[in-house]
Amino acid sequence: MSYLYQRKLSLAGIDIAGMSEIDLRKLVREILENGIHGISFSPYVEGQGPGTQIGADQIRERLAFIQPYVNWIRTFSCSEGNELIPAIAKENGLKTMVGVWLDDNKKQNEIELANAIEIAKAGHADILGVGNEVLLRGDLSEDELIDYIERARTGVSGSIPVGYVDAYFEFEVHPRITAACDVILANCYPFWEGCPAEHALLYMKEMYRRAQRAGGGKPVIVSETGWPNIGTPTDGAVPSLENAIKYFVDTCQWAEEDGIEVFYFSSFDETWKVDAEGDVGAYWGLWDKDGNLKYV
Repeated sequence: MSYLYQRKLSLAGIDIAGMSEIDLRKLVREILENGIHGISFSPYVEGQGPGTQIGADQIRERLAFIQPYVNWIRTFSCSEGNELIPAIAKENGLKTMVGVWLDDNKKQNEIELANAIEIAKAGHADILGVGNEVLLRGDLSEDELIDYIERARTGVSGSIPVGYVDAYFEFEVHPRITAACDVILANCYPFWEGCPAEHALLYMKEMYRRAQRAGGGKPVIVSETGWPNIGTPTDGAVPSLENAIKYFVDTCQWAEEDGIEVFYFSSFDETWKVDAEGDVGAYWGLWDKDGNLKYV
């Protein structure tokens, strides 16, 4: 019997929203020690970001913080040293969802795709995520994206599932993309849609159901979800320590109870994200920038 199932029984009838911060922190530690399904892994340290060349030693150092607590990691790129992550993760007994970063730089896209196929052929990928929020950003057309997905599938000879990562609603409005995927990789963020924390779990469940309906029976994985602990609110969604902890606990219990595969976002706080997301962008990690667990 897993820890979460035991807690579900022992917490029956208890209003978790009213738990003390001390008890919530204890709960987070026990959940992590039991092991969560997956986490979005970025190897950057303070002062680094996309464009920084990453070495194997740094990857091992950063991965060591999270390896005891997760079963899978999700990566975002197959270049600038990120292509080394899957093999190192496999050395540490982790499964990998390997991300292929695509944007409007066609030359770089070819490097990403070729490296991803080689990673898969070497046995270091369990799922390929070809593109991340490309449609949401408007970087590629449907036809261009489908071509990358199909080339990836051909390159791995059907040995592993190939999917595409985007906001859950993009799979509703782009049925051709959905049809091209073996697995639906849905980003579900109640925070970014301004949902108050007390309703966030119900809203995420609806996001997941919408992705399921769009997929027509294909497996759906929550490829990203999380809640920041510091920063500017998005409408009714307020960053805070309490809200971040409760969202993590709610997400993990839902995943356990309903058998949902979730990659929590994210591993570490990263300052470079402020440029794209504002002050809140730096505070999505379960670990701070120095590798300290924030919520235990």
